[in-house]
Amino acid sequence: MKVSFKPVLVTVTLLLSMPLFSRAASAPAKIVVTYGGLNERSGVLFVAKDAGIFQKHGLDAQVVNVRSGAVGLSALAAGETQFHGGSATGASIGAMAGGLDLVFVAGLINKLDGTFVVAPNIKTPADLKGKKIGVQSIGGGVWMFSMLAFDHWGLNPERDNIQFRIIGDQSVMAQALATGGIIDGAYLGYTFGAQLERQGFRVLADLLKLCIPFQGLGIMARRSFVDRSPDTVERYLRAMIETIKFINNPENKPVVVRSLMRTLRLSKVEDAEAGYEMMKVLYDRRIYANVDGLRNVIRILGRSNEQIRRLKVEDIIDERIAKKLEKEGLF
Repeated sequence: MKVSFKPVLVTVTLLLSMPLFSRAASAPAKIVVTYGGLNERSGVLFVAKDAGIFQKHGLDAQVVNVRSGAVGLSALAAGETQFHGGSATGASIGAMAGGLDLVFVAGLINKLDGTFVVAPNIKTPADLKGKKIGVQSIGGGVWMFSMLAFDHWGLNPERDNIQFRIIGDQSVMAQALATGGIIDGAYLGYTFGAQLERQGFRVLADLLKLCIPFQGLGIMARRSFVDRSPDTVERYLRAMIETIKFINNPENKPVVVRSLMRTLRLSKVEDAEAGYEMMKVLYDRRIYANVDGLRNVIRILGRSNEQIRRLKVEDIIDERIAKKLEKEGLF
């Protein structure tokens, strides 16, 4: 009697391929990611979206620029978002000190970077005494970067009568500085800093060269979310690692430049290219949060806040997934 193996082969094939069908059929995990810094530092987030890298890792990501880090953290606390890309600031560290189960799950830029741009008549840091400095918000990223620079230069805003003016995001601050009279200086990312330098304004310092310990762009999430959805966090960090590699591949320059032009609302390709060149050196391959940088921020903020002064760095980072990815050899 002739035996047919076709039904058996079909059954085995279906059984073996079921996991593949299941993965393909499962809908991408929906996440909302916020970021407050409208500059090339946050470029890894919108490049991951524009280049389809989030989708590749099974994430349906909505990337939202918010008015300030505090707004992003409020949305995170309310459960409206899952991740916030931002720095160690008065807003983020203050929220942690206030009891929010917020942690850094990764660090993408682990140093102070960017430019401090001033009016042409300001020649040294000492000339900033009595001047008006633009920020996006009090306690936010730009404010924190400025405070760290002032601390490095031995300046004290209260003692030296340095006035902070809340202006808006970096594109608005660059415009305010270019107009004159509103502010005398501001922290700006490399894209806007290069733009103003070409107009005759002075770059008082490239903060990257000052070697100030800092937790720059980090990925924050609630610890309860990490415990509940480790797979989503892992997918997100895998996407970040791949995007950093994508940015550093010269073949992808046109995609990155287009993404910068669109998101930063730039009209000139050369402005976006200045940001792109910095992006290639800003991001760290080892995506751990910067412990020394976090201690430095706690030291400065803790001068006037006892709750922050009591914070321990070990309690505000969660390295479980980063360690897993390192063991796999991803970085």
